Amino acid sequence: MLNTYYLPPNDWLNTLFRLCLALLLGGVIGIERQIRRKPAGLRTHILVSLGSALFTLIPLQTAMLEPHPDALSRVIQGIAAGVGFLGAGEIVRESSQKSQQPEVHGLTSAAAIWVSAALGIVAGCGLWQLGLIAAFLTILVLTLLKRVER
Repeated sequence: MLNTYYLPPNDWLNTLFRLCLALLLGGVIGIERQIRRKPAGLRTHILVSLGSALFTLIPLQTAMLEPHPDALSRVIQGIAAGVGFLGAGEIVRESSQKSQQPEVHGLTSAAAIWVSAALGIVAGCGLWQLGLIAAFLTILVLTLLKRVER
């Protein structure tokens, strides 16, 4: 069976498709966050998704030259941990109000950043169907469930 996840470094069309898919998927989440006037908006989500796709493509393209079976899983683990720092920064920034009670703000924005990273990984792996379904479900959660919470 042919492994379609790995791609040769000279497959520019497939690489371009995967990177553009990451832009699209991150942009969909980012537009929703931008409309709601959240600090992490369109550009942030696009960059998180694009960066995740880029990091994912590195082991997928270099596997043709030097195969390392754990390379992709290590990259995905690193992305998840690194994006956690972005999310934490969003929460800390939002929580800097001077109040007597400790408050947590920005959890949904942090989670949206985390999902954008996952969508970038999905796009980098070329799993466009999974990416479109996940982006659609994310938008449903961010829009419909906001109404239910009220």
